[in-house]
Formats: sequence, structure tokens, C-alpha cells
Amino acid sequence: MNASDRIKKRIKDYNNNLSNNLSKFDGVLEINGANFRCNDNIARFIKDGELEELQDEVEEKFQAVLESLVIDTENDHNTHETARRVAKMFINETFGGRYKSMPNITAFPNMGYKSLYTSGPISVRSTCAHHFQNIVGSCWVGIIPSNEVIGLSKFNRIVHHVASRPQIQEEMTTQISELLQEYAKTEHVAVVVKAEHMCMTQRGVKEHESDMTTAIMLGAFNQNSALKKEFYDICFSMNRR
Repeated sequence: MNASDRIKKRIKDYNNNLSNNLSKFDGVLEINGANFRCNDNIARFIKDGELEELQDEVEEKFQAVLESLVIDTENDHNTHETARRVAKMFINETFGGRYKSMPNITAFPNMGYKSLYTSGPISVRSTCAHHFQNIVGSCWVGIIPSNEVIGLSKFNRIVHHVASRPQIQEEMTTQISELLQEYAKTEHVAVVVKAEHMCMTQRGVKEHESDMTTAIMLGAFNQNSALKKEFYDICFSMNRR
């Protein structure tokens, strides 16, 4: 059994065990299973050495794609090592947010600051799940801290980790907001993502003047229109791409 099949089996076995345990309880109990969709993180199901095996798998199968595109990789010096390079890029870089664990996010005691603070623009480099074309843009985040705060660079780490997966922008924005709530330990979170989609600029309508903007407002940002306006005003005043 190759590495990808072993990993998928572990995820399915994990879900089956959850279902079996759930049947032993009375009443309603919510248990979240694991998935291996394009924007899911599956790092906890990968064992030592299997990332290298996955890379070899992807290389072999991408080589078959090149051959089906009628590209003579044996005699074309430009594509001779392309399958290996693409496999390494997918596993370690472009889609690394699927295969690597979340970076360590350290929280510190909040010494009394209970007002808005905003970080951005944070670079977004992601991949559209529909055509595997680049999504490039910026993200702004705002929070009202509770009893703890996280370091400023940790906002960037969270955004970059989520962005490094194939996905759609709406789900990426939602995932960033949920992780901010979890790691910053506050329900008051705002996230805005503005990005160019190469699946629209390099193919299809080939429209180079259109970006997509998504926004998630949680807690006080959703309830307090003045706070929401303050956040947007700060975002617009910051440097943008």
C-alpha cells in the first residue's frame, strides 16, 4: 500500500472509531471527524518518512501527466526534472499547509488592553482548487483581545499556514477567522482578504482589473457597526498591494 492510501485509511479508521464510540452514548453528542479535502490539514495522520514517499508518488504521477501532454521530457532539457520539481513544490511549499502542523502560536497574558488592534497587509499566496491557478493578495485581521494576546508575527504565520492549500477564497477567510478565535482566545475577530485570481486573469475571461474581496466579522465586529467601520478605516489607511 502506498503512502497516500495508508494516510487515507488512517483518516477513515479514525472516523469509524468516532462513529463506534458515539453509538455507545445516549442522547446527542457532537463529534467532529477528520477529512482530507483540499483545504484540510492532515499532518496528524502522516508518519515519519511518508512525506518523502508522497513526494515520490506525486513525481511519478505528474510525470505521467507530462507524457499525456505529449512533452518529450527525456530530450527536452527544460522539462527533464519538472515532475520532481513540481512534486517537491506541492508537498513542501505550495500545499505545505495540508501536510505540516500549525506553527507554534504562543499566547501572553493581556495586561489590560481591551480595544481594537489590527495587523496587515499580510501577504496571501494560495491556489484555486478549481483550476490550480494562483491566488495572490493581502489579508487584514483585527481582534478585540480577551485575557491573552498572541505575538504580532503569529497573525502572519496563521494566515500563511491556511493559505498554503488549494481552496476557494471564501473558505480560506473563514478558516483564518476560526483559527484566530482559537489561538487568540477571543470571539471578537475580523478578517478581510483581497486577492487576484489567476484562474480569472490567465484563463477564462482573462480580466486583469478584477480582484475578489471577502470579509468575516465575528463577535463585536458583527454587532457593533462603529467598530466595524473603525476596522475598515484602519485597513484602508494601511499599505495595500
